[in-house]
Amino acid sequence: MNTSRVVAVGNWQRDSYASGDDSVAEEIPVALTYNRLSHVVMMATPADLEDFALGFSLTEGIIGSKSDLLAIHVLPREGGIEVAMTIAEPWYARLATQRRNLTGRTGCGLCGAERIEQALRYPTPVEDNVRVSHEALQHALSAMQAHQPLQAVTGATHGAAWCSLEGAVLALREDVGRHNALDKLIGALVSSDFDPRCGFVLVSSRASYEMVFKAAAAGMELLMAVSAPTSLAIDFAERCGVTLVGFARPGRHNIYTFAQRIIPAARPGSHPGGPSRRIGQQATKEGRP
Repeated sequence: MNTSRVVAVGNWQRDSYASGDDSVAEEIPVALTYNRLSHVVMMATPADLEDFALGFSLTEGIIGSKSDLLAIHVLPREGGIEVAMTIAEPWYARLATQRRNLTGRTGCGLCGAERIEQALRYPTPVEDNVRVSHEALQHALSAMQAHQPLQAVTGATHGAAWCSLEGAVLALREDVGRHNALDKLIGALVSSDFDPRCGFVLVSSRASYEMVFKAAAAGMELLMAVSAPTSLAIDFAERCGVTLVGFARPGRHNIYTFAQRIIPAARPGSHPGGPSRRIGQQATKEGRP
């Protein structure tokens, strides 16, 4: 299925008006079902849906590993797509007892949770192996745009990138929803047996609680976002041991938690690692989008 389409538009610029065409991102309902049980409908870009289904299933705790997803079929339906999955019976029995009905709007990961404790789940704290330089973070930021073809055409999608410790973009997934993009990336990485000690994740959105949650659930130790973190995202990152970087812009970024993973360039009198707890209260917020 196409990920974008061309529509007719009227364009106004400085008192002139002209008719033309514009490319827009496709956004359709994607229903995720498990063993014929309807679970959720998400508004998503119809690409990399197998990755999306695996990543969503893992980060939502519906399955414990990729081997628990026994089969997956992407089925066109009237008005949308069904991703029909078969999961191992113990996980299906667990899902059936904890089932929650929700309709996820674009970028909405927790709509419909019935109880506070259901929304605020905590994965196992991540390990502490990753060490990257500020320069590597900036290199990844500058390289990301070249790996977002749908964003280049439509200007309407988020990207989630897995980057090497040197800042090279190794994998990227796009979607109209930021949570969906990250789930797609995690699904793709888990399918290839990635090692979370060998990189970090960069997202083109703000850093919400859900984004930190999904990164932590996948064992990712460092999450960098081009926009702001929320207070809950910072608190959650501290609890799960995730290094959270926000307001990433060319030449600058803010470090909110566990700065010891980011190694500054060597300078006389410098102290590699910096503060080990969050330093968001010291960070500048110029250029807030």
